[in-house]
Amino acid sequence: MLISQGIDAGLLGLLGLLIGSFLNVVIYRLPVILEAQWKAECADLSGKELPAAETFNLMVPRSRCQKCNHQLSWYENIPVLSYLMLRGKCKHCSTPISVRYPLVELVTGGLFFFCAWRWGLTSAALAWSGFAATLITLCMIDWDTTLLPDNITLPFVWAGLIASAVGFTHVTLADSLWGAVGGYMSLWLVYWGFKLATGKEGMGFGDFKLFAALGAWFGWQALIPIILMASVIGAIIGIAMKFSSGLREGGYIPFGPFLAGAGLTAMVFGPQAILSAVGL
Repeated sequence: MLISQGIDAGLLGLLGLLIGSFLNVVIYRLPVILEAQWKAECADLSGKELPAAETFNLMVPRSRCQKCNHQLSWYENIPVLSYLMLRGKCKHCSTPISVRYPLVELVTGGLFFFCAWRWGLTSAALAWSGFAATLITLCMIDWDTTLLPDNITLPFVWAGLIASAVGFTHVTLADSLWGAVGGYMSLWLVYWGFKLATGKEGMGFGDFKLFAALGAWFGWQALIPIILMASVIGAIIGIAMKFSSGLREGGYIPFGPFLAGAGLTAMVFGPQAILSAVGL
C-alpha cells in the first residue's frame, strides 16, 4: 500500500517539476503580455498605431538568456537538473541564473507530491495540484509586479465553485458560494473603509478576487483563519523589511503572496491548524 502510494506521489511530483518549469514562464511572461495588451488598447482609443512587435506569448519565442539572448536548448530546460549542470550560470555568457527558477520547480513538485500522497492519483489530487500551482503563480507575479491578473484570479474562483459542486473539495456548494462572496466583500469593505479614512488605497482589487477564490475552495468557515495567518505573516515580514530597508518605493509590499501562503498552509494542514498556529 505504502509502495503504491509512494509511486503515485512520485509520478505526480515529477509532473509537478515539469509544471513548475512552465510556471516560471507564466510568471515572467504574463505581466509582459498584459502590459503590451494594455498599451495596444490605449493606442486604439487614442487613434495611434503602434509599430509591429515580435510575437510574444507563453509559447513563443523559446526560452532564452535575458542577458545575451542565447536560446536555451532542450537539455538546458530540464527542471532543477539543468540549473545544477549549468552551475547556476548561462552556458553562453556565464550570467548567473536566479535560484528562484529551480525553487519554484521544487516547491511545485513537492506540493504535487503531497497532493498525490494525501488523495492518491485521483481527480481530487489533480484539482488540489492545480490549486497549488495557481497560488504559486499568483504569489510570484504579485511579488514582482503588485499585479494579480484577472486572467488567473477569476477562473480560480470558478474552479473552486466547480470543484465543490463535483465533490473534489468536500466543501458544500453553499459553503463554497458564501466563501467566495464573503472573501470578496470582506476585503472590499476594508479597502473602502481605509480609503475613506486615509484617502489612500491599502490594497488592490486583485486581493478581493484572490480571497474570494480561497473562500470558494475552502468554504466561508476558513476565511477568518486564512486572513489571520496572511495578516500576521505580512506584518512580520513588512516590519522586518522596513528595518532592513528592503521596502520598495512607496513603502508597501503586496498582500497577495501572504494570502497565497495562507491558502497553501490551509491545503496542507487544514484551516483550523492555522488558528492554533496564531494562538487562537
